[in-house]
Amino acid sequence: MSLVGKWFPNYKLNYKNDLDLTVKFRKLVPEAVTPQYAQDGDAGMDLTATSIKRDKTFIEYGTGIAVEIPYGHVGLLFPRSSITKAPSGVSLKNSVGVIDSNYRGEILARFEYPTFPFDDDWINNVPKVGDKIAQLLIIPYPTVHFEEVQELSDTNRGDGGFGSTDKK
Repeated sequence: MSLVGKWFPNYKLNYKNDLDLTVKFRKLVPEAVTPQYAQDGDAGMDLTATSIKRDKTFIEYGTGIAVEIPYGHVGLLFPRSSITKAPSGVSLKNSVGVIDSNYRGEILARFEYPTFPFDDDWINNVPKVGDKIAQLLIIPYPTVHFEEVQELSDTNRGDGGFGSTDKK
């Protein structure tokens, strides 16, 4: 049985096999690029910029696409590693974008500027329209129901927090 079958026994998806999922999408502008994997075995599909909006604190890329993520799934938006390295050095404003299954608007990727002073050289290295700017992963998730209890089960870690596994 697939993971989706375990998590959502009454929910039927059109899988070609256990790991295939068909996701509907719409091009909002003619130059939009269909999300696609760069290599066989990649987890994330590349998204290409179709527009740029600049502000004092961020740069936002439009992808020109909207998606229909199936119920029980979430889209996770990550920056491509190639645009987070120097010399552009931008990072996704909210670390990871969450695209819920009920959202039908354009996928946008908002990046914050680096903290160092930037100049014309930096501006020339920031991704432009037509560049791949982000990766989209679509994964299933369980619906979680919390149960309040008086005690939690014991583990070898217990309540050890930050860095506790490195302590001898």
